[in-house]
Amino acid sequence: MEYYKFLRQYVGKKPLILPGSVVIIGNKQGEVLLQKRPEGRWGLPGGLMELGESFEEVALREVREEIGLEIQRLQLLHVYSGKEFYTKAPNGDEFYSVTAVFFTDEVEGNLQFQLSETLDVQFFDPSHLPENIVGSHKRFIEQAYKNGERP
Repeated sequence: MEYYKFLRQYVGKKPLILPGSVVIIGNKQGEVLLQKRPEGRWGLPGGLMELGESFEEVALREVREEIGLEIQRLQLLHVYSGKEFYTKAPNGDEFYSVTAVFFTDEVEGNLQFQLSETLDVQFFDPSHLPENIVGSHKRFIEQAYKNGERP
């Protein structure tokens, strides 16, 4: 059972602090890889930390699980946290996210995904992101590519 689900058994819908990682995967054209999730929104590959994992291990595991790629040479861009990262999910669960944002352009393997987690995967120009993107992920990308420069 995922750790946050285990905690929910004890705290119900009360706020949790949920650490996790996302990865901005860039290509040679300066585009960013996004995945379309089952709820229809685009976002960066990533997810929540399990017991004993580092932020880097979360990033590696989640990219492998969600889109089938092996990534190397992660560059930590920023860790986002604080009251502005409070979320109340549609089911009423409350949480504050602590998200480590990494960048890499070193990728091996072929895109593979299960429709239960990922509906599509595409590269996007960071200045022309889809409208239905996770808000915090849009912020992460915009900050990473500020001034039109690549991380």
